[in-house]
Amino acid sequence: MTESKIITVFGATGAQGGGLARAILSDPNSEFKVRAVTRNANSEKAKALAELGAEIVEADIDDATSIKKAVEGAYGAFFVTFFWEHFSAEKEYQEVADFAIAAKEANLKHVIWSTLEDTRNWIPLDDDRMPTLQGKYKVPHFDGKGAADQLLVDAGLPVTLLRTSFFWDNFIHFGMGPQKGEDGKYYIAFPLDDKKLCGMGAEDIGKCAYGIFKNGNGAVGEIIGIVGEKLSGDEMAEKLSKALNINVIYNNVSPDTYRSFGFPGADDLGNMFQFKRDFNEDFNAVRSEELSKQLNPELQNFDEWLSSNASKIPID
Repeated sequence: MTESKIITVFGATGAQGGGLARAILSDPNSEFKVRAVTRNANSEKAKALAELGAEIVEADIDDATSIKKAVEGAYGAFFVTFFWEHFSAEKEYQEVADFAIAAKEANLKHVIWSTLEDTRNWIPLDDDRMPTLQGKYKVPHFDGKGAADQLLVDAGLPVTLLRTSFFWDNFIHFGMGPQKGEDGKYYIAFPLDDKKLCGMGAEDIGKCAYGIFKNGNGAVGEIIGIVGEKLSGDEMAEKLSKALNINVIYNNVSPDTYRSFGFPGADDLGNMFQFKRDFNEDFNAVRSEELSKQLNPELQNFDEWLSSNASKIPID
C-alpha cells in the first residue's frame, strides 16, 4: 500500500479550508492525508478535525518560519488568506510571498491558491468611474490576491489558481441578509442592476479544491473558476422569500450608495459589486457551474444551500 500524500490545508478551521479538510477526511478511499493548519490547536474546530483523523499543526501565515514547518514533507498545499481580519492587501501579498518561498523549498507537487481577479486590469487607477482605495487599489480584497498570483507562477510552482465566487454564507455572517424596512418588508441591497451574481456555499470551495487535487497535475498552470449558481438580485430575493417565509425585495442601490453604508469595508465591497456589474460577462465567463459540478458532485445551488442554511440567516 502506498503512503498517503499529505495536503497541508491552511485555514482548516475556516469555511474554505474546512470544506477541503472534511472532504478528504470523509473519503475512505482518499489517497491524501490532512495536515490541518490552525493558530490554535486547542480550538473546538481543530479538535473536531483531529477526531476525524487530521494531523493538527499550529502556524500563523504572518510567520514565515511557521509556514515552512507546516509544509515540510507534504505533497501539496491549499493556500488561503484572511483579508477581512486586517483589511490590508499589502499584508496578503506578503503572506503569499512567504507561501511561495515555503512551497518552493518543500518541493510541493501541487499548490492550490484561493484567489480573485486583480480588478486594476479592467479599471486603471486613474479611471474615476470607481474611487481608488488605500492609494493604489480599486477592490483591495481582490487586487492584492490577484497581484500575488504572479508570485506563485514566477516561483515556478505547480500551482492551480482557484477563482472563487461570492459566499452565500455572507447572508449569515456578514450582515448582507434581508434587512427589515420601515414598511415591514425585507430588503437585500446590492449595486448590480439586473446582472447575475456568481455565488456558492463557502464549504463547496474546499470540495472543489479536493476535486482538483484528485485530478492530479492536469490542473497545474490553470485558472479554474468555480460557482454554485449565477443569480440576479431579484432571483435571490425570490428564493430567500420562499426559504425564509417572508417577503424579500431586491433593492438595486447605486455603487455610491453602497459605499456610503459605513460599515467596515463598505467602500471595498461597493467597488467589488460595481466591478462585477460593469464587467459581468468577463467575471462570470471564468466561472463554470458545469466544471464546478465535475470537481464537486455535491455542489449546491442556491435553493439547496438555503434548505440547509436558511435557519441560520438572522432576521430582525
